[in-house]
Amino acid sequence: MSYWLLLCCSVVIFFVLYAVQPLLALFSEQYNVSPATAGSLMTLTMLPLAIAPLLYGVLLNRRNLYKVLQWIMVILALSNALIPFTEQFWQLQTLRLIQGIALPAALTAMTASIALRYKDADISSKMSGYIGSTIAGGFLGRALAAAFSEYINWQSFFWFNSALLIFLALLIRAKKSPIRQAHSPLRGNLKALANARIMSLYAAVFCMFFCFAALLNYLPFILRSTYAMTSTKNIGLVYSGYLLGALATLLTPYLHKRCNNLFGFLGAMFVFYTVTIAMMYWQQFELFLMAFTCFCASMFIIHATAAPLVNKLSRASASLTNGVYVSFYYCGGALGSFLPGLLYQAYGERAFLTCLAFVCLAGYAFIVVPERLATSRTKG
Repeated sequence: MSYWLLLCCSVVIFFVLYAVQPLLALFSEQYNVSPATAGSLMTLTMLPLAIAPLLYGVLLNRRNLYKVLQWIMVILALSNALIPFTEQFWQLQTLRLIQGIALPAALTAMTASIALRYKDADISSKMSGYIGSTIAGGFLGRALAAAFSEYINWQSFFWFNSALLIFLALLIRAKKSPIRQAHSPLRGNLKALANARIMSLYAAVFCMFFCFAALLNYLPFILRSTYAMTSTKNIGLVYSGYLLGALATLLTPYLHKRCNNLFGFLGAMFVFYTVTIAMMYWQQFELFLMAFTCFCASMFIIHATAAPLVNKLSRASASLTNGVYVSFYYCGGALGSFLPGLLYQAYGERAFLTCLAFVCLAGYAFIVVPERLATSRTKG
């Protein structure tokens, strides 16, 4: 399986995860449920993503990772094709939960295969390319779902996505290019991960995606209530701030070369991440759009820095290292896609943004405090 085919698979798989996001307000009206309940469509998908990678990280130790990816894409295609036939909201929730159980196996298989195939300097550029594909998948999934909803109907996008998943799954030649890793004891792997710097990175990634998932999940509601934007197409276009995130990811390897301390670089990016959230308090659409674009760019730079850094620091197996990373990442997403929404419903947009700013500052603390302690011990 070529690296470029893997990236194409990544793009289409991320359609599945994020396509419902710009449609949440539409689903809220169609199924007559509250914004927080509509947001549960993302929570139900991200919750298994927060837990299952820990298990998949162990189970995939001796599996053909490409074969796993192939079968998971077929499962995602079938579940996606059934979404337009749902008549009750609980049926839609059930299908999203099934997708949430299947998705972490695909994500763990893709990241672990990259970690196994590429080493040293290559892993940073290849992982950045993969993260760029997740950005493209996230943006295109949201934008295309919104466009299909505006010009055709929302159901047609899910059938289109299913067809793409089946087509790409058939292109995978798993038997000709198996990617496996040597079996290693679970206790030794867990001990290798029990490192202060690695765990602080995982915790910071949790905070990073908590904020990101929260803002993007409730963006359609903020645009409707604060900026009177009712067109699904226009809401989908606001997500174009995502594209600058993709460009920023491509620049990340260059930024790494210019920086002596990646932990210091991550700390600075978390400060900038917090500033972009603070800029949204003024409730001016042009400023909000600029802040949202910078918010996306800084998030993806953090992600593109933390993912290869964890793989460089870890001596555990690639599947477990990346499985735990995916777990922390989506644990933040699962909680972020729901809990801040309760604040938004009860107290409004500014309380919602204040919550995100504090979580973002916690991410900064997780990066900076362990690094300063390590430095002081070295000097002592």
